[in-house]
Amino acid sequence: MELEKENQLKSVIRDIPDFPVKGILFRDLTTAFKDAATMRIMADELKKLYEGRGVTKVVGIESRGFIGGSILAQELGAGFVPVRKPGKLPADTIKKSYTKEYGVDTIEIHSDAIDENDVVVLHDDLLATGGTMEAAYELVKSMNPKKIYINFLVELSDLNGRKAFPTEVEVTSLITY
Repeated sequence: MELEKENQLKSVIRDIPDFPVKGILFRDLTTAFKDAATMRIMADELKKLYEGRGVTKVVGIESRGFIGGSILAQELGAGFVPVRKPGKLPADTIKKSYTKEYGVDTIEIHSDAIDENDVVVLHDDLLATGGTMEAAYELVKSMNPKKIYINFLVELSDLNGRKAFPTEVEVTSLITY
């Protein structure tokens, strides 16, 4: 992404110190989502990353991953699949527990959401330590799709979250701090 566009995106992201716990600097993307010009930049840049790669499904992680994931799915003409907290999906699910930087959590996906013919982009708003996306990756991988890509809007590089993923998986971020 062009430096000018990256700087524009960074300029609308709000920093919230000590959220959700003391010592965490939270990068709040809600300020970017409410700005139409920023949303257009994000949509265009996400599309550029995956256009022509045969993506059939975009998997978005609850809850902010639903925003960019839905936009990306629409831009690519792909389906959208939600990954949610336990008890939120109505049909048969598979689940995975994981450790994040400030606790333990579990996520679920419908057991029939992905199949061996799918090319999948896993999307979330932010890469910190990688625990949530690693769990989502393991869930999707267990469904045996053709290919899996991983994408974030923002990456906090000092937390080394990329280490959570196999080297053969392409991981992209629009913005890096």
